[in-house]
Amino acid sequence: MDSDFDEAEALQTLQALRAEHRALDNEVAAITAQGGDQLKLMRLKRQKLALKDRISRLEDAIHPDIIA
Repeated sequence: MDSDFDEAEALQTLQALRAEHRALDNEVAAITAQGGDQLKLMRLKRQKLALKDRISRLEDAIHPDIIA
């Protein structure tokens, strides 16, 4: 791994991103159940997708898929 890559810091960031993703998921579920604002729902879903992408990239950096 890179000498600049701090796995412990990356794991903490990953944990925080996952928590934020869960919070957004709960908020989306609440708005959906209430039949709330569709524009806000779309924005939250985009945020969730962006977080999911960041989580995936970080997971790949922590555990790279090495093909022999």
